[in-house]
Amino acid sequence: MTSNPAAVTTRIVPPAVAHDLVRTVCDALGSDEREARLVADHLVAANLAGHDSHGVGMIPTYVGSAAAGGLVVNAELETVTDAGAVLVVDGVHGFGQAMAFDAMAVGIERAREYGLALVGLRNSHHVGRIGHWAEQCAAAGLISIHFVNVGGSLMVAPFGGSDARFSTNPFCVAFPRVGEPTILLDFATSAIAYGKARVAHNKGVEAPEGSLIDHEGRPTDDPSVLFDEPHGALRAMGLHKGGGLAIMCELLGGALTGGLTTREETAHDATSIYNSMTSILIDPNALGSLDSGAADAFLEWVKASPAPAGAEHGPLLPGEVERATRATRTRDGLPVDETTWRGIADAARAAGVPDDDTTLAAWNACAAA
Repeated sequence: MTSNPAAVTTRIVPPAVAHDLVRTVCDALGSDEREARLVADHLVAANLAGHDSHGVGMIPTYVGSAAAGGLVVNAELETVTDAGAVLVVDGVHGFGQAMAFDAMAVGIERAREYGLALVGLRNSHHVGRIGHWAEQCAAAGLISIHFVNVGGSLMVAPFGGSDARFSTNPFCVAFPRVGEPTILLDFATSAIAYGKARVAHNKGVEAPEGSLIDHEGRPTDDPSVLFDEPHGALRAMGLHKGGGLAIMCELLGGALTGGLTTREETAHDATSIYNSMTSILIDPNALGSLDSGAADAFLEWVKASPAPAGAEHGPLLPGEVERATRATRTRDGLPVDETTWRGIADAARAAGVPDDDTTLAAWNACAAA
């Protein structure tokens, strides 16, 4: 694939403009004020952190899913199992930004009460950037570990395979620190997230080397293999290690919660995205270990490693890049490629937002970089 990134038009969108438009679209879909705000908070936060794959570019998918009946607006969590420190809830295909927020809120309460909580959220619509939920737990002073699957979605080839058999199945861990930034590890178990391939496709640029295979299992850098027939697949990250972790996320996130797991009879197109998530929340106060200074001493030791000759920086701790990106984009605005920018406006109209709506007008007025 050949590309010319310099020729790609990018619009610069103020975060407040993006937030207002997302709320307007959700309102047009029928969301109440709280749900619309939670969705907007989440999507804009993903863009601010540099994860455009999980940001406002998801709006066309959500609008299409709602129209097809795959996304249930204003759903409420249904309790499946409540055993104190162990809780399983069903998201009944509701907006994941509301379902996961409420599931983590209950989990935080239980972890504070018992010192530890295990929360299974099953059958939610797209829960978005998993780091957002880890940050919610970290803000409450809790360590959290998250295993997530994308049930019925065929995107990623297993290690040693040549076609898609499961999805990007994220894994996330957050370790809060007193008076210091949270250490946040959050990644898809595929070589790149599906949404990052979508962004590359929309921009007309190549995907990172080694991240994709075509329909015959051959390596390719062309992201169109995920969107055009015959379909290729994403590769799992880290060879057998990433492929193995992806399988464990499917088992722990999907099967353990009683949610949807991926196989021939559950496979569906990408119109709707269904997540299940197993989260382990830990109150460090119950262990009494964070006051020892051991964590900070270790992290200082890691950061002190000299940068290689010619490198722009030394070791980066998990979450540092996102914090720097958040500061820059809060100041300068969100870069949105032209294809995604137009697609969001079209989706807003499809949801019922009129052309003379002030939030849509502000979106359409965003200047090119």
